[in-house]
Amino acid sequence: MAKSYNKYTIIRYLIDAPIIFASYFIAIHFFPDNTINIAPLHHAAFLIIASSIWYIVTTFSKLYGDRRSNKFSEEIIFIVYTLILFTILLSSIAFFLHNFFKFSNEFFLSFLLLLFTLSTLTKYIIRKLMHSAIYQGKLYDSILIVGATPAAIDMYETINKYNYYGYKCVGFLDNETTKLNGCPYKGKVHLLNEVLQHQQVDEVVIALPNSQTNKIQQCIEICDYHSTKVRILPDFYQYTSSAIQINNIGIVPVINFRSLPLDKIENQILKRSFDIIFSVLVFIVLGFWLLPIIALIIKLTSRGPVFFKQERWGLNNERIICYKFRSMIADSKDIDEKGFYHQAKKDDERVTGFGKFLRKTNMDELPQFWNVLVGNMSVVGPRPHPTPLNIQSMHTIDNYMLRHIILPGITGWAQVNGCRGETRIPGSMQKRVNFDLYYIHRWTFWLDCQIILQTIINIIRGDQNAY
Repeated sequence: MAKSYNKYTIIRYLIDAPIIFASYFIAIHFFPDNTINIAPLHHAAFLIIASSIWYIVTTFSKLYGDRRSNKFSEEIIFIVYTLILFTILLSSIAFFLHNFFKFSNEFFLSFLLLLFTLSTLTKYIIRKLMHSAIYQGKLYDSILIVGATPAAIDMYETINKYNYYGYKCVGFLDNETTKLNGCPYKGKVHLLNEVLQHQQVDEVVIALPNSQTNKIQQCIEICDYHSTKVRILPDFYQYTSSAIQINNIGIVPVINFRSLPLDKIENQILKRSFDIIFSVLVFIVLGFWLLPIIALIIKLTSRGPVFFKQERWGLNNERIICYKFRSMIADSKDIDEKGFYHQAKKDDERVTGFGKFLRKTNMDELPQFWNVLVGNMSVVGPRPHPTPLNIQSMHTIDNYMLRHIILPGITGWAQVNGCRGETRIPGSMQKRVNFDLYYIHRWTFWLDCQIILQTIINIIRGDQNAY
């Protein structure tokens, strides 16, 4: 697939120059009075400078990276990041060359908005065309898995479930296991060289146990001999709870266990400032009119209080009171007949008619922005669980309590990746915790922005696990 995929990468790269030109001339059309006295040579100079700056900036922002297996919201965040750097550099140059580029602020803002809109639209179209080619079997990487560890099973199930990632598993090798959820068995590990000789494989994923270092090294050497791309797939559960970074000292690879991003005071200030600003904006834009309407409808359609208050666990296992709009009938039982926490399920009889709408659109969570302002929750973070569910999970789920080392959030990395709703299916809670720990150890401001954007997208298009 490498050559075929490179065509899409080249298109994504080259199409940005025409987009810059189109944005510029459309902006001129809307603001002709501001550009009428500019000489044609100056127009050409501006476009050349703007295009050059854009492509220079993209080398730093990594806009054209391979994100076929990531959500489009991440690409939008990278577009925004690129546009911010582009705006800073372009406005600086325009300031020093103000005698040549006499553009108004309105024109400049219009140009940037058009550039963002057209760039986002074209990259979305290219992404969909690429996914269409993948669905038709015209564009995919053939993968061979070496090893049948739990990480290998997760890998195989993931690329099967999300085939738009562009990967197709042609088989697996293992010395003991001959079955892997329907994946074709190609023999034992020592047959890797023979398989690569007789079958087209774009990438080998080595998922052997970490203790088998000699076999891993042999597999890497075989892949190098055949010029086949190789990846090491470590045990996901082993590394999820650790903040690791791999670098080199000379030519010696070293794994560093680093502190959490949110241990740094500057990151704490940034995240808290964003939480306050975002929550205030929510109450200003939505709160003054939407919250009273929701409260009135709840009061008119069902008996009981408007708000639902529930004890949950927050930072450092401290108990907090989490506020929500009531979406279930009054006096609903939290504990079932067997003494387990009674989680909401699909077509739950306890959910009211209007409550179904609130839960589907996540509007029942709006009062939690008050929790954010108070400071016991964040806009983005691991979702806080009710006390009975915490007690139920803390002894059965690996690294469960580690999710409480940062503030809980209204939305989170687990939620935007489909881990929401019931957790009765074996492994579902563990998967949710793994996503939470991934977020905790790899937090960035841009990751928060991506999660918020993806949450909005999920609300608009609907989430099948929201009930």
